[in-house]
Amino acid sequence: MNSPIESWTRRPASCLAVVLALAFLATIPLGASTAASSAALRFFFGAAPAPAGFTAVPADAAFSSSRGFGFEPGAPLTAGADAIASDKPFLFSAALPEGTYRVVVTTPPNEAPLTIKSESRRLMIESARGPRFEFIVNTRNAQVPPPPLNAPGNDHVELNNRENSLATGLVYHWDDKLTLEFNGPRPAVRTLEIIPAPDLPTVFLAGDSTVTDQPREPGASWGQMLPRWFKPTIAVANHAESGETLKSFITELRLDKILSQLKRGDFLIIQFGHNDEKQNWPQTYVEAATTYRAYLRVFIAEARRRGATPILVSPMQRRQFGPDGKIRNSHGDYPAAVAAVAKEENVAFIDLAAISSVFYEALGPEKSVRAFTSERDITHHNNYGAYQLARAVAAGLRATTPALAQHLVDDFPGFDPAHPGEPAAFVFAASPGRTNVTPRGN
Repeated sequence: MNSPIESWTRRPASCLAVVLALAFLATIPLGASTAASSAALRFFFGAAPAPAGFTAVPADAAFSSSRGFGFEPGAPLTAGADAIASDKPFLFSAALPEGTYRVVVTTPPNEAPLTIKSESRRLMIESARGPRFEFIVNTRNAQVPPPPLNAPGNDHVELNNRENSLATGLVYHWDDKLTLEFNGPRPAVRTLEIIPAPDLPTVFLAGDSTVTDQPREPGASWGQMLPRWFKPTIAVANHAESGETLKSFITELRLDKILSQLKRGDFLIIQFGHNDEKQNWPQTYVEAATTYRAYLRVFIAEARRRGATPILVSPMQRRQFGPDGKIRNSHGDYPAAVAAVAKEENVAFIDLAAISSVFYEALGPEKSVRAFTSERDITHHNNYGAYQLARAVAAGLRATTPALAQHLVDDFPGFDPAHPGEPAAFVFAASPGRTNVTPRGN
């Protein structure tokens, strides 16, 4: 008998040639790989002399571009003989070219459980005891390979105000450094190694506010929780952003940025719909029966052209209950359109619209509020909601995509949307910094 996830995920059998393509996307190089520094960085945190080959990091080392590493503003730090610790979460950054890196962290013996997040709150290690942790982080900047002379295009992603960290200080995922957040009851770090790993496969994420790395509490999205469920054998590069649509993802050169790095053996997970369906956004509106499907096929074709595997995800439902206690379909024909394209193009498909409906209904109208950022917000999730949906996506990948399933952690628990964990029992290390600004889109 099929599991609930297997019932809502499938690998379709038929295939249809893609006939729609955008000319300027074809200029992006095929099989391009991410540039990365050839030298590893090794840091020692503590008052004792640093081991050979390691750079000593004092507790008062604030990050600066001239130093090239240091702590971001925040928690007070205490330096012991062989570690730096704090009673609050703290962030450390190292200047690096964009690329994929293997990160190895050690802690003193018998320390409290440690949670590690990277860049803008991507969950890498969840409440685990050391003394050694290993994971993969992908970093990036906004530069895109410039087009040839007289060719259309630009040389950078068009970032919005929230993403421009130089102006707002809100995000850590578009800069030339790798940022790590150390969290837990009493986070402590002894050593940190950052080793280039450009040849590892990468899972690229394209989507909107329900997928992006939300930079501040209480918001969170499944994309930033997904790395938690992968072994240190693959990277997750989350290029999703709040308010995005299939059209704007192209016109702002976000897809170009992905395509400039996408290589054979990589994966592209695509989830759009919340904003594409808005007729009051005329510049980016696409019709479910026609243009929405056509743009999905463009993403699929461009991924395949580079030897990567596309995966489609239907948009999760909004928290809108009907009188019968069931979730109302707020997306109209769009979830069915994703399923149809997946079948026609023989693409793996995860029906998050159906899975999320069962998830919310299992919690009920009152308790389901605790999966979202506030009672008024029916779209954007908090840590609990994002964590459960990330489990749903990971379970869908296990059911539909064997090449990715092999990279899931051995202790992945799966996900049954009809029996989610209790929100009241969910314990999670919240990041420093909060905002009451609602993400773009709804």
